[in-house]
Order: sequence, then structure tokens, then C-alpha cells
Amino acid sequence: MNLVIISSSLIFCIFFFFRLQHAKEKEKAAEREFWERERKANFTRKKSLDNLNYITIPEELLAMQPQAATEEINSLLLDLKDLSACKIVNLTGFTNTDLKLRYGTANINILSDYDFHYTKLVTLLQKLGKLLHESGDDANAVKALEFAVSTGTDVSQTYYLLAELYREAGTPEKINSLIKQAQGLNSLMKDTIVQTLQAACQ
Repeated sequence: MNLVIISSSLIFCIFFFFRLQHAKEKEKAAEREFWERERKANFTRKKSLDNLNYITIPEELLAMQPQAATEEINSLLLDLKDLSACKIVNLTGFTNTDLKLRYGTANINILSDYDFHYTKLVTLLQKLGKLLHESGDDANAVKALEFAVSTGTDVSQTYYLLAELYREAGTPEKINSLIKQAQGLNSLMKDTIVQTLQAACQ
């Protein structure tokens, strides 16, 4: 009996050892690949940014004048107007290495600015949509949130609030379009957003 236990323990230890070695090798290979990509990225020449998908804030939002506008809503609208003068690009899901490989090391700071402007944009739109809804202006709230979704935002609350507004307006079928938008996201939030929206349709 003791021999069986000892043999089983030995087999388990050998199996565990080989699994651990395999995991370490995979980790080393991934690390080597990362540094090789980073090395190539650092030697990539500057490329044109003309083909980037620049985002323009629609005049409809910039000229928005909600009837029940609060001081906070007005402040967000002013921030939105200021942001409209900046170059905005959604670079969600791309690492700095990805961007350097694609557009060159010399462009990384510019691209970081564009991405920062995008993060600020979708944050503003989410806050604006929420406050407009709370003030009873669902029509303008939908406009702000729909624009955010059209840019590829991965702010989950934007999708959830918009789905809620669609249900309240008696147009739950529009949630299907939100699901399609979410399925195309280049974000770790994609699956969570899609699953939550699909549940809302049931």
C-alpha cells in the first residue's frame, strides 16, 4: 500500500515538474517575442498619420441647448466644445509597441495625445448622457450616448444606459444594434458588454 502511495506521489511530482518547466518555457518565449517586437518598434521610421480615423464631434452636440441644463451639464458642454478643436483618435486596444510598429517611434507622443483626447471625449459623453437622463432630457441623452457608441467606446455604462433608454422609449429592438457595435470592439470589455446587452434582450 505504501509503495502505491509513494509511486503515485512520485508520478505526480514528475508530472508537475514537467508542467512547470513547460509553463516557464512558454513564459520565456513570450518575453523574448515581446522584446523582439519592442526592438523592431524602436527602429521603425516615422510614417504618415493621414490614414487615421479622426473623430469629429457633430455640430448637433456642440450646439446642444438642453432646457433643463444644470451648471454641471453646461460645464460638460463647454469642455466638449474645447475638445472639438483637438485631434481625436480611438486607439483602444493598441499597445505603445503596436503603435510604434505601425506609425514609427517618432509619432508615439502625438498618438498618445490623440488617444488621451479620445478617452476624455467618451468620458465626457458618458457623464453628459447620464446627467441629461437624470434631468429628464432623454432625447439629448440618447444623442450623446449614440455618438459615443458610434466612435467605438468601450465604456460599458454608455451601452447599458442607452439600452435602458431604448427600453423606456419602447424601442428595445435597437439594443440589437448596440450588441453588433459591441461585438466589433477591440477591447477587453467586449465580452462583458455583449453578454450584458444580450441578457437585456431576453
